[in-house]
Amino acid sequence: MNDQLSEKIQENRRGFSKSQRAIARYLQEHPEEVAFMTASRLGSTVGVSESTVVRFATEIGYSGYPAMQQAVQEMIRNKMTSFQRLEMTSRNIPPDKLLDAVLGQDIDILRRTREGVDRAEFYRAVDALVNARRVFVLGAGSSLALATFLAHYMQLVFDSVQLIEATSEAQILQQMVHVDREDAIIAISFPRYSKKAARALQYASRQGMTAIAITDSTASPLAQSASHVLLARSDMVSFVDSLVGPLSVINALIVTAAIRRKKEVINVLEKIEGIWDEYGVYEKVEERNS
Repeated sequence: MNDQLSEKIQENRRGFSKSQRAIARYLQEHPEEVAFMTASRLGSTVGVSESTVVRFATEIGYSGYPAMQQAVQEMIRNKMTSFQRLEMTSRNIPPDKLLDAVLGQDIDILRRTREGVDRAEFYRAVDALVNARRVFVLGAGSSLALATFLAHYMQLVFDSVQLIEATSEAQILQQMVHVDREDAIIAISFPRYSKKAARALQYASRQGMTAIAITDSTASPLAQSASHVLLARSDMVSFVDSLVGPLSVINALIVTAAIRRKKEVINVLEKIEGIWDEYGVYEKVEERNS
């Protein structure tokens, strides 16, 4: 069990009621199930009310049940297979509640990302990007989608942006063979952390590059080699890792960098709009009178 969570339970155990002892016991014996249970489902499983479960979470030091559940998820995240995650979700969330459960969790992830991001560090990272000669972007696994999105828009902001193809560690480093301290790299990874991304950032740091990590924790292997660390929440939604938190941070990064280079970006966008119009890239939709 998560050391911090275990400590909170031990510190408060003497004052537990019978119902709270039942919750604590189930939590310690079945953390992989609690990670996907609503407070109501945990209460019915243990034989207590939902409000008792919520009070238990606050009385051991969490802001509420979602915060306690987050601690459980962090504990099991690197231990459970994708199959096990899906099985637990199907067991603990009714099919007609899945939409609300996933949307609600994403909203909570965005809130906690906003609360946890270091504003000063964010703007220092933007300054480093604006002053870089070239910008490299790297993401592996599900983070590749984030990296592709980031690189697509960064190419509208900066003159030289390269999305690193993370096919193998050797090929990644080959794409970075000519880098130096005038360049910057943004690496993105969340549990389960990509070894390729972590080692690429280590290499970048040794070459003197400005290394920016977008990850979930200062304990992340990416954070160890980064010049700047931008933290975003990324919690489990069944076998899927929700990426709404890092995507929102990436959106802010793109917009802020674009504003810093407003004149250059406007010129680029005007040229691109002209190309799109000339070659009919997008379908024009005319409004219909009702």
